[in-house]
Formats: sequence, C-alpha cells, structure tokens
Amino acid sequence: MATKVVLAYSGGLDTSVAIPWLKENYDAEVITLTADMGGGSGRSDVRERAIAAGASKAFVVDGRQDFVRHFVFPALQAGAIYQGQYSLATALGRPLIARYLLDVAHQEGAGVVAHGCTGKGNDQVRFDLSIAGMDPSLRIIAPAREWGMSREEEIEYGRSRNTPLDLGPRSPYSVDENLWGRSIEAGDLEDPWMEPPEEAYAWTVSAENAPDTPLYVEVTFSEGIPVALDGEEMNGVDLIGHLSRLAGEHGVGRVDHVEDRLVGIKSREVYEAPAATALHAAHRALEAVTLSKDQLRLKERIAQEYAEHVYNGLWFTALHQDLEAFVASTQRYVTGSIRLKLFKGRCVVVGRSSPYSLYLHDLATYDTGDRFDHRASEGFIHIFGLAGRTQARVQSLELPELGGGS
Repeated sequence: MATKVVLAYSGGLDTSVAIPWLKENYDAEVITLTADMGGGSGRSDVRERAIAAGASKAFVVDGRQDFVRHFVFPALQAGAIYQGQYSLATALGRPLIARYLLDVAHQEGAGVVAHGCTGKGNDQVRFDLSIAGMDPSLRIIAPAREWGMSREEEIEYGRSRNTPLDLGPRSPYSVDENLWGRSIEAGDLEDPWMEPPEEAYAWTVSAENAPDTPLYVEVTFSEGIPVALDGEEMNGVDLIGHLSRLAGEHGVGRVDHVEDRLVGIKSREVYEAPAATALHAAHRALEAVTLSKDQLRLKERIAQEYAEHVYNGLWFTALHQDLEAFVASTQRYVTGSIRLKLFKGRCVVVGRSSPYSLYLHDLATYDTGDRFDHRASEGFIHIFGLAGRTQARVQSLELPELGGGS
C-alpha cells in the first residue's frame, strides 16, 4: 500500500517536480494542499496543475481570514517587527500552512507531510517545528533538501515526467508574497552595496514618483485591532488590501535590510509592506497615549521576544501562548483613532484620539488652565530617600577645578 503524503503545493517549479519525485522515491500517493494567503499568492489553476503533475487529490484553502485573524493581527497587537525592520509576512504565514497540512493529513489518514523548502532558508525550520509542535508523530519530507538537483536538472526531470511547468520569462528574484507583505531576494540583490532596481518592486512606487500631494488616512482600532479606515468599517482582509494600495501609491513600505537568518547566515532581504508599515506606526502611536510608561517599557521587550519567536518558527509553543496572553492584556484599552500622513515614502502620525487616552491637556499645557502642581518634583528627593543627606553628600565630593577663560 502506497504511503500517503500531503505536500504543501504552490504550483511553482520545486513543488511541481516534487510530486513525481515523491511518487518515485517513496512509493507515495501524493495529496496536495495549497493555501491562498492573499497578496497575489493564489493561482486559479493550481488544483488542475497538481492533478496533472500526478497528485491523487488537490485541496485549495482560502486562508486569508484565518491568516489575518489568528496570525497577522495578534502580531500587530504585539508590535512584532524582526530586528526593527521585517514585519514577518512570510514567517507568519508558515505556521498557518503547517496547520492546514496537519488538518488534511488527519482527514486523509496520511502519516507523512512534505514541503518544498531548501536547506538554506528559514522556512524549512518554520514548517518542521510547526508540524512537530502540533503532531510529532507525523514524518516530514523535504524533497529539495534531498534531491540535490539544480534548476536546470529540475526542469529536465519535470519534462521527462510530463509535469506541467510554468517556465515563462524567469525573474532574477525569489519572491514570496501574501497580503501582509512581499519578500524579494536573490539575483543582483545579493550584493548589499547595490541599490535595489525599480523592477524588483511591485506594490510600491518610488518616493520620487509618488504623488506631490500628501494623503491623510484615519485608522480606527478596537482593543488593538484595526476595524475601520476613514470611518468605514471593514473586515481585516479588505482593510489591509485597501490600505496596502493607498500606502503603496505613496511609496510607503519599502524595506532594504541585511538580516540574521535563523540558520546562521546574514542575508540581504528587500521587503514591500505598505499596510504593515502604516498599521504598525498607527498602533504604536495609539499605545503611546493609552498605555502607561511601565507597560510600554515591558511591552517593547515582549515585542522583540515575540518577533524572534515568530521568525524562528516557534509559533506552536507554550512560551508563545504566554507571550500572547501578556499582549492580549495590554490591548484592553488600545481603542481609538490615528490620523496618518502618507507622503513621498513616509508615513507620519499626525493625530491621535482615544476615549482611554492618558494624555490630559490640563496637566500637559503651559498655558492658562494648567492644573499641574509645579512643586511636585520636590517629592522626588523624598521618594529616593535623599532628604537631609543631599547637602552633606555634595560637600564630600571632590569637584574638579574649572579653568578660567581668557
């Protein structure tokens, strides 16, 4: 009886060739799983391509709502940005695809799952750890780590098996995208001295070519979740898509970053994340007026830990659950609206409003109506236990002599 293998299938070269390779090398019945994560990642003919390549069944899942609700928005609430640059679009998508793989494997009685990741990238670890964290009894196969074929050899292998291959004009870049962001690497981008050419970008215009008139956008949040743009309520998928277009048209969301991969190498990565850039800026600004100083300080540390955890593929862990519990508690009063100014590649917060704002005008103002007790600072001496000792301590100090001017 053939081994049942559920393969994470994109329709690209690697996963298309993986279908006949798994059948031949593992005597496998191959079932494919494709998840549409938005941002142009879905293909209309992906089911037909999988069956034509030799799959016995091909499942296609619309994962956009799950992706936003259970992965993107929790990461936004956390303020999770890896190394201060990467909004984790691809990293957030992998555990969801792993969950879908698990569901299909259980449904179909498969004991093996497979993915098309190479042995050099981060995604192999994210898939492997996610699957092992949910069901360690499942065996994992990564054909591209085993077969050792070059691209040309893959093409020849696929052609010899009559595998449908999309071999149109080859992009010099490796691109992964979902509705939260677009990742671009390889090709001439491997030289960190070289400025990314305009043809590498698809979602954003250059700052030089952006409109000469700024665009103002109002984002409304409820408990840290964006729920409306310019007063119009939207579901998460539509809100991200609409804001992505608006911000991209004004050149917002380009990132050029040399980052530390979890496999131990540095890699030059270029990202486009218009909506993520704008929403993170708005969310931080709303937290600044609704969270206390101590909450903000600790949450900044938690955000870094959260981002590292997601980047390293550790979504399905007990510690991640603990981090999410803390984040959820901090978001109880992160409700209100933020006004953003999008202009020539920049996203600037220019307005803040919240029913739970800790900003009090009559305490902050220097004009008439100021109710702040200007003698309150005298209490700091008593708080730190220095009252009565300050003068003696100053007298005991050996102060340097100051040179006279000429």
